[in-house]
This record gives sequence, C-alpha cells and structure tokens, in this order.
Amino acid sequence: MKLLIVESPAKAKTISKYLDGEYEVTSSVGHIRDLPKSNKQAIDMEADFAPRYQIVPGKENVVRELKKSCAEADEVVLATDPDREGEAIAWHIKEVCGLEDPKRVVFHEITQSAIVEAMKHPRAIDEDLRKAQEARRVLDRLFGYDLSGLIWKKVRYGLSAGRVQSPALRIIMEREKEIRAFIPETFWVITAETETPKKEALTLTCAKEPRTQEEKNKIITLGKKGSWAVVEVKETEVKRVARAPFITSTLQQSASTRLGFPPSKTMSLAQKLYEAGYITYMRTDSTTLSKKAQEDMVAYIIKKFGKEYALPKEFKTKSRTAQEAHEAIRPTTITKANAGTTADQKKLYALIWQRALSSQMSDAIMLRTKIVVSPDPEIPDFSATGSRVQFDGWLKVDFGARSEDVELPLVHEKDGLTLKKMLSEEKQTEPPTRYTEAGLVKELEKRGIGRPSTYASILKTLVDRSYANRVGRTLYPTDLGDIVNEFLVQNFSHYVSDAFTSELEDDLDKVAEGKKEYAKVLRDFYTPFTKAVASKKDIGKITNLGDAPKDMRCPKCGSAMIIKLSRSGKFISCAKFPECVGARTIEGKEIEGPKETGEICPKCEKGKLIEREGRFGKFVGCNNYPKCKYIKQTTDNQQPTTNIQCPECKKGFMTERHGRFGIFYSCSGYPDCKYAIKAKPTGNLCPMCSSLMMEGTKTIPERCSKKECPMHNPQKLEKLEE
Repeated sequence: MKLLIVESPAKAKTISKYLDGEYEVTSSVGHIRDLPKSNKQAIDMEADFAPRYQIVPGKENVVRELKKSCAEADEVVLATDPDREGEAIAWHIKEVCGLEDPKRVVFHEITQSAIVEAMKHPRAIDEDLRKAQEARRVLDRLFGYDLSGLIWKKVRYGLSAGRVQSPALRIIMEREKEIRAFIPETFWVITAETETPKKEALTLTCAKEPRTQEEKNKIITLGKKGSWAVVEVKETEVKRVARAPFITSTLQQSASTRLGFPPSKTMSLAQKLYEAGYITYMRTDSTTLSKKAQEDMVAYIIKKFGKEYALPKEFKTKSRTAQEAHEAIRPTTITKANAGTTADQKKLYALIWQRALSSQMSDAIMLRTKIVVSPDPEIPDFSATGSRVQFDGWLKVDFGARSEDVELPLVHEKDGLTLKKMLSEEKQTEPPTRYTEAGLVKELEKRGIGRPSTYASILKTLVDRSYANRVGRTLYPTDLGDIVNEFLVQNFSHYVSDAFTSELEDDLDKVAEGKKEYAKVLRDFYTPFTKAVASKKDIGKITNLGDAPKDMRCPKCGSAMIIKLSRSGKFISCAKFPECVGARTIEGKEIEGPKETGEICPKCEKGKLIEREGRFGKFVGCNNYPKCKYIKQTTDNQQPTTNIQCPECKKGFMTERHGRFGIFYSCSGYPDCKYAIKAKPTGNLCPMCSSLMMEGTKTIPERCSKKECPMHNPQKLEKLEE
C-alpha cells in the first residue's frame, strides 16, 4: 500500500479523486504536536532552546491511526501545505510515526495536472524551512510568556503581549494619539454655479479654501463682480495600468474594502477554495504567474473580448523574501468564472478571478478634462474637473475598480459664462482616519512586521483580546489596548519597535534560507530580553490613564483626580487613593465608593477597614489592598466552614469558597495559609501520603486531594496492581 498524507480532510478528499486509487490519502487534521502550555516544560533553554513537543490534546486518535497506516504502508508521501507550517507538520508526522526517509511533495494547486507533475518530483523534508517555523514558534512563546506574565501582574490577569501583535497595537495607538492631539481648523469651500453659452449648468470650485471670514468674503464679493469666462480647457489622456494578481496581503485588503470580509474570514474562505481545487495556494507574497497560466489567460481574453484587450505582462515582486517558485493567487482554471459552494466563497472567487484575468489585459485609457476660469486677478482661479473612459481595457473585467464618468459640458477658451450664484460651505479640517483592517494589513506589510500567514491572526488577536474593537471595517483602540500599549512603549520600546520586529523577521527568513543558525537567533534575542523583563519586575501596578480635567475635583477631599482603568472601563479616582476613596464616572458623576467602618486593619495596623463590593457580594477588607489582603470574616461574607482542620497550618478549618472555576475548599486562615483542594474534604487522611481525602465521583466515592498521589485516581492504581 502507498500512503499520501496531507493536513486537511477536505484536501485529502479532493486529491484522492486524481490519484486513480494508486495511493490511500489521509490527513493529520492540522498540527499533531505543539508546545505544552507551561513554559517550564515547553523549551529546554540549556539545550540550545530545544522545544519539548507533546501530542496536541484531542489528537491522540488521529496520531494512533497515522502510526498504524504508516506501519502498513510500503511508501509514505507527505504532501502538506507548501510553506513553513506545512514543512513543520510533515516533519512532526515523520518524527511521531518513526518514518526514516519519507518522500515530500508540494501542491501549489489542487488540480490533476499539478498533482501528477508534483508526484514526479519528490524531495526530502526541508530542514531549514522546518527550523524557521520552529524558531518562530519558540520566539513567540518566549516573548509572549515572559512579557504576558509581567502584564498580568502590572495591568490585569489574562492579558497577552505577542511579538507581532504588540507592534500592531502600537501602530493603532500612534494614529489614535495623532487624532487626540489634532486641533481642527475652520475653512470654507466656495463654489460658483454658472451657465454656458448653450445654457448648460457648470459648477466650478475655488482652487483655494480660505481660512478666515475676511478672505472668504473678499473672494465672494470680487467673484460676483468679476468677468466669468473660460481661460483654459485642458484635456489629458491618462492610462490606468492593470494591477498585479493578488498576493496574501492585497487579497485581504481588497476583500475587506470591497466585500467587507475580515482578514481571518478571507483566509478561511480562500483555504476552502484552495482545498477544493479552485485557486492556487493562498499564502504567498509572489506576484509571479506560471507561463502556462499566463498563456491560458491571454487566450481566454482574446476569445472572449478581442485581441485589443490582451496585453501579457510580468509583475515584479516587491517582497525581498518572496519565493518565486510560488505563484500569485489565481484560479486554477481561468475559464471557470464562478466557483465555490457558498455565497461568500463565490464572491471571493469572483474577486480573485477578476484580478488575475485583468492583470493580463490592456491599459484603460481615460480622458481627463479641466476647465479653468479666472473671474478676477485678485482672487484664486475656479475650476471643474471631469473624466471619462475612452477604452475600458482591464476595467471591462475588474469593473469594481472603475469610477463613474464625470461628464463636463463642452466649452472652449474665451467662452463667456453666466454666474447664477456663489455658495460657501463652512467646514473643519479632519484628523487622520483610524486604520481599517485593510489599511493596517497594508501598513504592517510596508513596515515589514509579520508575514502573509500572520496578518489575519494579528488582527483577530487584537479584537479577541479587547485591545481594539471592530466598528464596520474600522479598528478603534479600547481603553485596555491604550494602557497595555503605554506599558509596552514605556518599558519595552525596543521590543515593540518597527526596526526590531522587522529585523527579527529577516533573521527568521535567513534561518529558512540556511544562512543563520536556529540557536543563535534565539540566543541573541532571549539573553537581553529576559534581562529587560527582570529589570521591570519591581515597577508598580499600572492602571493610570493620565490626569483628569483640572476642573474635575475629588468629591470627598477636593484634590486633583486621575483617570484609571477598572474591569468595567474607565473611571476617575482621587489622586490620593487609597488615603481618599473619592471617585467619579468618566462623565463626572460622583460614585458612591467603599464605606469606611472606622476600624484599623488588624493585620497591617496601618490601613483602614472598608466595605467593598466583590464578585460574590459585599465584604470588608483593608484599603491597602493589594499590599494587604486582609478580609474580615462577617456574617455577610462568612463562607460555609467544615469542622475539618487544615493539614497545612493546623490552625484554620477547611472553608467552601467560590473561584473562577467553581467551588473549591481552602483554609479559613487565607491569605496567611494558602492550602486548597478542589472538592469537599471527607475528613479522612490518605493511607498512602497522609493528605486530606476529598469527595470523588459516583464510581470513586473518595480520593486523595494530592494530584501526584496514586490514590488521586484509584482506578489507575487498580490497573497498575493488576
């Protein structure tokens, strides 16, 4: 038996149709191994940053079947995607299944001819490409794990700081700061409604937008008295050149602008089109078209539209690291103008088809006309512009790129015009616009941050982490995104800079090219990085968003106030907190803060006991939290306490508590004693380790609370004894 392994079940189904039963085709359903969640277990720093992989949870059955199929096969061919991720998946299959020398083939398109041709040219797994993927994965883990852990302590638990996500957030916030600092200026747009000798209406606009009332009034006054006659009619023939076929970034941008698809949706739809054999591989930064594809397109254009519409061209790839063996994104069969199984797939396919076909078509010829009128030498000229298509060329196919014709009435130089009225509209200068998803992808590509396969995940992470909100197609940074960015820029500006991120991407590319060593790239990054993180561990908790307006004073003591971030959003706090607990909403309304009990904290003997509102109701605690975590046990917050003594401190009793993951039991002496177990204690001690026993399940009534003890899972113990 011959076995061919791909990473997608859908791809396996399509490919199996083209191999005439010669191969059994199966899939790994994506990655089968990954780094464990715990960073301590994930990477062996001492062994040149060697990753310690584990089977992806839930993939045990897939791995079992792959091992069995490989063991029974006479020949194994690995045909995962033609990029670094695909190379890594192929290597993991080889390692897990114990394959000594498997064949590796790549399919840039899922068509019979491409598959048959690819099967004739097997190769070994590209270790450089695989190492580049591994380096990126380890780098991202080291960066995210260390920095995220610091952010959890200094900002809020559960936040993250990704290696490319953080620079993207910085770019969004840089634009937001420009918008906040922007001071609008008033200006006027002055138009003149005139009539030509043939009684046709012609609206002209003043070339200058005055900034003062005096200047505006002068233009209108002299304009009304002036002589309105045409001084120039300028006609210019302009070519609109066809654009290159899509690469990953331009596909995401166009799908966002024209179809309103987020990049993550675009890539998901494109993946399905690729696996079904409709388009070539969708993760690419090369604008190259194969000679055969180009010939097919030109032949189709001539047959469909005429010879004058065909103009074969080659486009220069802008990316320095683009793999020219890859192609641009194009239909696998150019004669198929419609493809896909869902409405959204069909829309995206149509966009790809139009862009690819139009890239091999003639330039569009536009005629642009400008009419200039100078009513008075002391004021600016007035003009009107229009354009119309003389030859549609590539716009015949990519009609979404065509703008509407603006026809102007036919006039000649020195023709007199009749002024009907002059109008002025007061406006204000606009701040820079926020980034759309398409705009941010373009900016990331321009700055060399990330690679085609990462753009969609970068944007998705920013939204999922609540660092930015997607409103329509525009990205608005959140208060949380603002404060996380401020923390990173103030403390780790080097590591979220364009230069550092771009240079690190170049280093990864050099690993893929075999020009740099995996361990050296990681060592050069991690040695100074870990020192930088360690140096910031003593900084205070950061939730400050700046000073509140000066006229907004503390409602309790009259002091200045500052804007802070809480779990529920922004609010205004007294600058003297915790000495003063005065607070207002962001709109300025007073917030009824914690009530003072008049008692001094018995633990720290400095703070005052105040009544607070928590997730589980009211409680009384020290106002010096988090420095002092004393909580007074009252009738309101008393949790059900068992009569079972804590085995750790021998003073407190096991008490029922509520946490993020449900009910658990811990010592009543918390936080001095932090002993805790997951279920209700039974009062018995474990016969093997003397730890507390706790309630189990229907099949296991009682088990040890210590996870490492065999009695934690008695069923496993029984099997071992057998």
